[in-house]
Amino acid sequence: MTSRRSLLRAGIAVAATGALLGAGAPPRPDGPAGRLRIATGEEAGFYLAFGQLLAAELNAAHPRLHTVALPTEASVANLEMLDARAAELALSLADIAGAATDGAAPFGRRIELCALGRVYENYLQLAVRADSPITSVADLAGRTVSLSAPRSGAAVLGDRLFAAAGVTIVDRHLPMLEAGEALRQGRIDAMLVSGGVPLPVLSTLDNEIGIRLLPLAPYLPVLRGPGQEAVRVPAGAYRSPEVDTIGVASLLVCRPDLPADVAAAVTRVLVQRAAHLVPAQAVATQFLDVRSLIGTGTVPLHPGAVATYRALHG
Repeated sequence: MTSRRSLLRAGIAVAATGALLGAGAPPRPDGPAGRLRIATGEEAGFYLAFGQLLAAELNAAHPRLHTVALPTEASVANLEMLDARAAELALSLADIAGAATDGAAPFGRRIELCALGRVYENYLQLAVRADSPITSVADLAGRTVSLSAPRSGAAVLGDRLFAAAGVTIVDRHLPMLEAGEALRQGRIDAMLVSGGVPLPVLSTLDNEIGIRLLPLAPYLPVLRGPGQEAVRVPAGAYRSPEVDTIGVASLLVCRPDLPADVAAAVTRVLVQRAAHLVPAQAVATQFLDVRSLIGTGTVPLHPGAVATYRALHG
């Protein structure tokens, strides 16, 4: 099986190929213009870090777009903001985006979406203190667990996870940084987060008190949804041993009426500046590659993105 490091190198190669096709060239004065707001995620989370890198690259390439990354509670909130025209782009877990296009829970109606690319793998991480006796999801019965911010994709997955496991918990929905502090102080028994590896909030906790991740992959057959797969958090990401968990693809999505030239501009940056769009702390486990960028599952690619991928790579 191809390693993620190999895929990362492939992503860098794609970026280099893109450079030959015009990356770094001065922006055209007649290029796309307007406001471009990216709904991302929580402070200290991977979505916001990625969104800030993408905004910086877009502003450099297309300064008339005036791109900004907006902190949010993540996937569910992002798609609601997109639907309400409070954002032009949004990051979302693939299964949450699929639920939105189907009009399924947690959404009350269908939300029309197009994708610009599958941008990276999101790791579901259920952490307990290293000194805790808890070693499995079943051990959390009757315990207090933060399932992430209420309008996040992780919160939706967390509810489904514990229902699938048949485990009743005292659930809290705390923002990531608050959950980390609550776990450090022993006010909760576990915290569920979704993001890159290593995730800064968990790295900080690991350095302060030590953490252990619980295996979640056994529940994948029950949870299986669009973009979900078994992934491994490698040994060395934290002081915890390697653990098999659930990965969910992350999509960069928009409304179908996003102008084609804007969609093309964003897509070109995703391809040509791939190596610059991965936060430094996760460079060994995350990558952007044209083979994965076009794999958006049940959410169709925007026509402007399709035209750009074809122009760049046939």
